[in-house]
Amino acid sequence: MRACLEARGGEVSARSRAAALGHAYLALNETGRKRFLGVLASEFGSDTETVNKAISDLQNATNTENRMAAEKSLREALVSTRTRLLTQFNALPEGVKFLVDMRAELIPWARNDPFLNTVEYDLKALLTSWFDVGFLELKQITWKAPAALLEKFFGYEAVHEITGWDDLKNRLASDRRCFAFFHPRMPEEPLVFVWVALVEGMASNIHELLDKGAPDQDEKHADTAIFYSISNAQAGLSGITFGNFLIKRVVDNLSAELDGLKKFATLSPIPGFMPWLRSNLENNHLEFLTIEQQEKLKRTSSKGSPKASLIHLLYDTKWVNNTETQSMLKPILLRLAVHYLANEKRNEGTALDSVAHFHLNNGARIEQLHWAADLSPKGIKQSAGIMLNYLYLLKDIEVNHESYRSGKAIMTSSDVRDLLKDQKPT
Repeated sequence: MRACLEARGGEVSARSRAAALGHAYLALNETGRKRFLGVLASEFGSDTETVNKAISDLQNATNTENRMAAEKSLREALVSTRTRLLTQFNALPEGVKFLVDMRAELIPWARNDPFLNTVEYDLKALLTSWFDVGFLELKQITWKAPAALLEKFFGYEAVHEITGWDDLKNRLASDRRCFAFFHPRMPEEPLVFVWVALVEGMASNIHELLDKGAPDQDEKHADTAIFYSISNAQAGLSGITFGNFLIKRVVDNLSAELDGLKKFATLSPIPGFMPWLRSNLENNHLEFLTIEQQEKLKRTSSKGSPKASLIHLLYDTKWVNNTETQSMLKPILLRLAVHYLANEKRNEGTALDSVAHFHLNNGARIEQLHWAADLSPKGIKQSAGIMLNYLYLLKDIEVNHESYRSGKAIMTSSDVRDLLKDQKPT
């Protein structure tokens, strides 16, 4: 490691040493890699004496010129030697991908290890500067893309599993689009990608949207672009946000290509809804349901209380195949889902649900909820089968974003607000 920091032999020698170090790391098992990173943490930080001197010089600066020089020296002193070491990998053909993969491994290890956490912090800062959205290239992915690239989408798709090549081909049909961000130093690796369906009207069911047997629609007749899946492909770039820029760039591309498009919306899951509801049912009452809904629950089973009845129903997923029970649960779960989306927040005042936070922060509004929209096991487990449309009204995006970030409001449509009428204060 120390040899990599020495300037002997020029740039070619430095690259060679960095490559050798990278190969040595890859040859290690998990224990060896943790030790490697531990050495980076303990022995390759900032030089304390240099930092203290820079601080002293800044405090004692008597004029603007001296203060600016001291600030520059302090900034340079705070750059750890491990950051300078890791930066050398940028010059290697696979160096950037190596560091992205290294951070993917490091993130879970660093959560409970303060030493490794310092390495993860430095690595994230380095990658954040390299993966500025201005450096990224937006590409449309088609069925004609190299097979090696297409194959990667099977593993990277995080929302709706791709079941085979025929499924992938269907998602790349003439009335569909796929766009991805790429980095010049990782040209064969998508960073984040979005799947789009070009439809007439608002999509309400993911099974219908992904039906391989459905005929392709004429894209020229489409008036709505539905973003039905957004996936981050690189775990090592977690926390480095560029998904919001992806949507904006795709909207611009589609608007230029198809002037018939008037609406841009999503068909999204509510991944945190059922975990929140189960936890809430264990600890609280159902004060956000109407009296009528609570009475219906009491009559449904012999469990007595509305809370006990709902717990019993939800933990036995047979309700999905029972039309009568579905009909009874529909208004109850839709109301609870709207409450969760609009009212349940993190400490900083943002939406508790991760997908809701992403789209609301981008300037969308909660437009419409759809019952039985995803009856896959995953859809039932996460969202009780409910999906929703986040609508991107281009003229309102900035206002909605500012309103959300300032904590003033989560924007919802009148149809969504109607589901919460007569709600008691919580």
